[in-house]
Parts: sequence; structure tokens; C-alpha cells
Amino acid sequence: MKVTFLYWEGCPSHELALARLRKVLREEGIPDDIIQVIHIKTQEDAIRHRFIGSPTIRINGKDIDPQPQIQRYGLACRPYRITGQRWFPIPSEQMIRQAIQRAVSSSSEDPLPFSVP
Repeated sequence: MKVTFLYWEGCPSHELALARLRKVLREEGIPDDIIQVIHIKTQEDAIRHRFIGSPTIRINGKDIDPQPQIQRYGLACRPYRITGQRWFPIPSEQMIRQAIQRAVSSSSEDPLPFSVP
């Protein structure tokens, strides 16, 4: 599993989001030292990393928010829709956990299914 955490220092919620990500990984039995932390410093970095805001968490290259509302790259804070119409500056534990579980289940599926006679 590859976990990438991208952040912009101008967004004050990135430290809390990283702590939450580490906590959920540990609870799922996954060592938190697999996280690749990427500090986005410039607009060029944002474009190169397809960074839509801080914090961004990707698992196996996929954003944990299946339908992020922001589609442009840049140095900005990122909102997450958690419940109904409520927005928060970091993803919920549940959102992170579901993304991890999807990644684990998709990696455990047999890529060459066959039937045993």
C-alpha cells in the first residue's frame, strides 16, 4: 500500500489531518511509517503533484475523497464534505478508514480469477 499525504504550510489543519491519518492506519494494523509526506511549496509543485488543496491524502494514487469539489491545482486549503451539507478542513476518520479498506480489499483480490475443478 502506498499512502501519500500532501500539504501546504499555509493551511493550519494539515498537522491535525496527518495525526488523524496516522491514527487510522495504526488502528487498521498498518504501520504509519509508510506515509510519504510531500510539502507543496509553490504553484509549480501544486501543478506537478495535481494538488487541489491542503491536506490531500491519496492511497495507491487515488484521492480518498471520491468526488472532490475542487478541480484546479494550487496553494489553498481544502474542504471535505463530511455529513450532508457540512464542510470540514480535514477528512473524517471514517473517510480515511473507508479508503484504506477499499485499497486493502482491492489489493487482496486475485487478479487472475479461476475456478478449481
